[in-house]
Amino acid sequence: MAALSPPQISFLVPSFPNPNSIRTHKIPPFSPKSKKGAAFSPRTVRCSAANKPSPSAEVSSTAKIRSEVLSPFRSVRMFFYLAFIASAGLGGLITTPRLISALANSSRSSELPEVLNSLGIDLGAVLIFAFLYSRENNAKNAQVSRLLREERLSKLKLRLDENKIISVNSLRGIARLVILAGPASFIEESFNRSKPFTEGLIERGILVVPFATDGENSVFEFEESDEEGVIAERKKRLWQLTPIYTSEWANWIDEQKKLAKVSSDSPVYLSLRLDGRVRGSGVGYPPWNAFVAQLPPVKGIWSGLLDGMDGRVL
Repeated sequence: MAALSPPQISFLVPSFPNPNSIRTHKIPPFSPKSKKGAAFSPRTVRCSAANKPSPSAEVSSTAKIRSEVLSPFRSVRMFFYLAFIASAGLGGLITTPRLISALANSSRSSELPEVLNSLGIDLGAVLIFAFLYSRENNAKNAQVSRLLREERLSKLKLRLDENKIISVNSLRGIARLVILAGPASFIEESFNRSKPFTEGLIERGILVVPFATDGENSVFEFEESDEEGVIAERKKRLWQLTPIYTSEWANWIDEQKKLAKVSSDSPVYLSLRLDGRVRGSGVGYPPWNAFVAQLPPVKGIWSGLLDGMDGRVL
């Protein structure tokens, strides 16, 4: 009896595959041949990772719900715009045969001004409400896209210390994050520029997320002084967050740069509100003095009263 040949499995994996889009195939068990002595033929199973967009690129139900909450009457307005477009379009269809009849029959030429006026009103209504619907729909898509990016940002991971990993979402209502993305030299210079405003930044609950795009480690030198240990520890805590799963951070930051039409090698900063939404961004060093001047403290008599005064959402 011929020897059984094991199944051959080959893997076709493109560069940087998306783990969420890997297609797997089960290998069916061998079934014995009906004829005695027949050999089994080897089977080849190919597993490939498709280059499909990840589920995070699709519009999530959470983003849709948040969009409805932020703009509760948008759907109502869009419904009425469609209703007005349909009504005006139907009126134009009804008026068109009358126009043809008035043009073809000279005895009905007296009706021509009235027919043209009616048709012009219908066409104008269709154009106006189509423009309003298009503008409303574009605003909705832009809002959902922004909320989806914020939702993806909230799922990115940070290392708080050697034993604790948290998500950006867990810091909502606790801290205002400032994300720095650039080479290590940019991160270190941003750190040096923040030193005169350290106390004010700490009082306003700001935590910095330094992301070195060149893969180098940034060195933060804290000045030794006679300060109490608690105060010194708070100053170090300002820069203690470290991004992990750097490929996900890099993808998210690159997407923001593309939307803002900023070159991929430009150093940038993003400032988040207490609720985790983006309040400001820019190319170059963050304006530490502006953060201290514009943001209210997170503790004391102003806590809670001015929580929403973080600035408008971008």
